[in-house]
Amino acid sequence: MSKVPEVTIWFWIIKVLTTGMGETASDFLAHLLGPVPAVGLGGIGLVAALVLQMSVRRYVAWIYWTAVVMVSVFGTMAADVLHVGLGVPYLVSAPFFLLALGVVFALWYASERTLSIHSIHTRRREAFYWATVLATFALGTAAGDLTAIPLGLGYLGSGVMFAVVIAVPALAHWRLGLSAIAAFWSAYIVTRPLGASFADWMAVPSARGGLALGLGPVTLYWTIAILALVGYLAATRRDIA
Repeated sequence: MSKVPEVTIWFWIIKVLTTGMGETASDFLAHLLGPVPAVGLGGIGLVAALVLQMSVRRYVAWIYWTAVVMVSVFGTMAADVLHVGLGVPYLVSAPFFLLALGVVFALWYASERTLSIHSIHTRRREAFYWATVLATFALGTAAGDLTAIPLGLGYLGSGVMFAVVIAVPALAHWRLGLSAIAAFWSAYIVTRPLGASFADWMAVPSARGGLALGLGPVTLYWTIAILALVGYLAATRRDIA
């Protein structure tokens, strides 16, 4: 049985919410606990969520989206460790994560001859799927920070830009014949910097161009929205074919 949800409007809304929540939650934990304990806690949460997801035989809304949230949190931490901890510039880390994603895609296709999410019904394909998801989160984090800070667009400007960019794969699929698989993964990558940029804009101080709501409150608000939507899907099963 399929281990992932159907791709509906609810999928994209929750996906964007998880990216923003993961961004602010990662920063909040780093400030609250310190970078090393935060990364350790995020890693434990990620492993626990993926073990639970891999152990069930079918898609279960709350289990799947818990895994996505933890990938979001830890993916943010992975990108931040390279930049903040090791001093790697975003101009270097973003291409690095893009290369890592390309390697995962190449290995997945060489092994399974498909990158379709509709074929996630074996352990090996699911492992490739989650490796891809983690790579997209790390890449999206680095790309979003790159456009917001070194390139000077700011968080709101970056969010607006990525809101436009995410429509490109859909239009290319609709009008130019881009394959559904390529369109899906292209849009999936963009959801990360899209959600993270708007979440950062809401959280950061006004001196940095934000709304100054704070990391903790923004994390809480976005978490409540995720819980409400996942609860709705679990009750209605609108994301199951």
